[in-house]
Amino acid sequence: MREFLAEITTTVPEGTSQDEVDRRRAAEAVRAKELAATGNLARLWRPVGELRSIGVWRAADEEELHEKVLGTLPLRPWMTITVTPLESHPNDPGNADSTK
Repeated sequence: MREFLAEITTTVPEGTSQDEVDRRRAAEAVRAKELAATGNLARLWRPVGELRSIGVWRAADEEELHEKVLGTLPLRPWMTITVTPLESHPNDPGNADSTK
């Protein structure tokens, strides 16, 4: 699987009931755990003081990422997502080959 950096901003539509927001957020947490278990969600952060997320996601390609991974998130209709494909850097300290 390839890795992608996804920056996600979620904006709740005006007039949405708190019950609907709570329901979707709970479902989002469940789906994130499922995607982590399948290896599609590698890491997820929230910048301090911001209502957005930055994550490392995995999929075969960007089309699969959008359709079968990010597209399955319950909050997806409310999200704006910027995706950047990633590749290994030769100086990455986490890369086992970087010491050769």
